[in-house]
Amino acid sequence: MKAVQMSYLKPVHATTIIGLRHKGVAVLAGDGQVTYGDMVLKTGARKVRKLYHDQVLAGFAGGAADAFTLFERFEAKLDEFNGNLPRSAVELAKDWRMDRYLRRLDAQLVVLNKEKIFLLSGTGDLIEPDDTVIAIGSGGPFALAAARALLAHTRLSALQIAREAMEIAAGICIFTNDKLTIETLE
Repeated sequence: MKAVQMSYLKPVHATTIIGLRHKGVAVLAGDGQVTYGDMVLKTGARKVRKLYHDQVLAGFAGGAADAFTLFERFEAKLDEFNGNLPRSAVELAKDWRMDRYLRRLDAQLVVLNKEKIFLLSGTGDLIEPDDTVIAIGSGGPFALAAARALLAHTRLSALQIAREAMEIAAGICIFTNDKLTIETLE
């Protein structure tokens, strides 16, 4: 019997992005550190932003130039599909898989609104998490674990959970700093 190789999420080093939905609020947070190899080039980069009339949040991990290309493509999909997040994400993932140029882009996107949250990976995968939180980048596992614990065991707001999770990740991951950009949808 022949084994089938599954696509996988290529680990992205040098950032942390977390998106979550909690109590009717969507939050996306990202650190500001930009590294080149093991050198910090910038500490206050904005890796998260609001899109489509401030109704969708998007954040990236990976190569900045590649991520900006994906932001533009995703924003065009949101315009094409009148802000329909699931449809826009599916169409971008299709393009990402089929377009030779896009397949070479080294980035991941987290996109969310108050109803849905998705990860678009560098392999063209589209993932909707089982719960209401997802994180990417080198500090992503730390932020994800912290956020899940806080969601389950505290009464903190969505904004407080995102901030605490990012601060925990920044204290563990050398590629993540505590200069945060946080966007919310209420």
